[in-house]
Amino acid sequence: MSGELNVPMGSPAPGGSERCPDGGGMDYRDWVRRSYLELVSSNHHSAQALSWRKLYLSRAKLKASSRTSALLSGFAMVAMVEVQLEMKYDYPPALLIGFSVCTTVLVAVHLFALLISTCILPNVEAVSNIHNLNSVSESPHERMHHYIELAWGFSTALGILLFLAEVVLLCWIKFLPVDSSKPRKASAGSSGWNAALASTIIMVPVGVIFVVFTIHFYRSLVRHKTERHHQEIEELHKIKIQLDGHERGLLTV
Repeated sequence: MSGELNVPMGSPAPGGSERCPDGGGMDYRDWVRRSYLELVSSNHHSAQALSWRKLYLSRAKLKASSRTSALLSGFAMVAMVEVQLEMKYDYPPALLIGFSVCTTVLVAVHLFALLISTCILPNVEAVSNIHNLNSVSESPHERMHHYIELAWGFSTALGILLFLAEVVLLCWIKFLPVDSSKPRKASAGSSGWNAALASTIIMVPVGVIFVVFTIHFYRSLVRHKTERHHQEIEELHKIKIQLDGHERGLLTV
């Protein structure tokens, strides 16, 4: 009986955690260290997953902006080249100037977005095709984030709005000389004038709906990102509390 009560001074207390509840020959100190390393490793993998998600989002934006810009700029160039002006009709100078300026700005905006996409997309594609989690740091999507957003905005928001204005101006140039009573003067009661006015009446609500949808979409997207950031901050706060508890556990062992 005296042999059972003879406990060495350096050994842990009998009621303490000599072994981990999971067993496997691991004491409490090793179990705390393993839990700490697993927690840090999971946090590292979640950060890498977030980086990869940003990379795929940037790649999708660059692809969409390049396709949209190439398509709409091609349509604008074809519209300017193929439009046939009536030489016997006296067009309003403001209409011709507006059509020329709108077409030029439309092509310039889409070509600028296409330039950004063409320069950045190959570097992002090269990293996304590598099946290695640590290769995400080699992608320039984080450094070029502002350029990617600029190309996305030019291609979708500003570019499409200019394309709607281009359609309206093209309808006026195409239909205004039709069935005009006087070759040198526009007539408000002619069928061509009515057709151009009808296209304008249809396109104005479409443009307003487009602007409202764009603002609502970006506000919803910003709200979603804000909520996600709040959730990530809460998760980081929980991880910090767990790490502080593990550190206190290591100090008390």
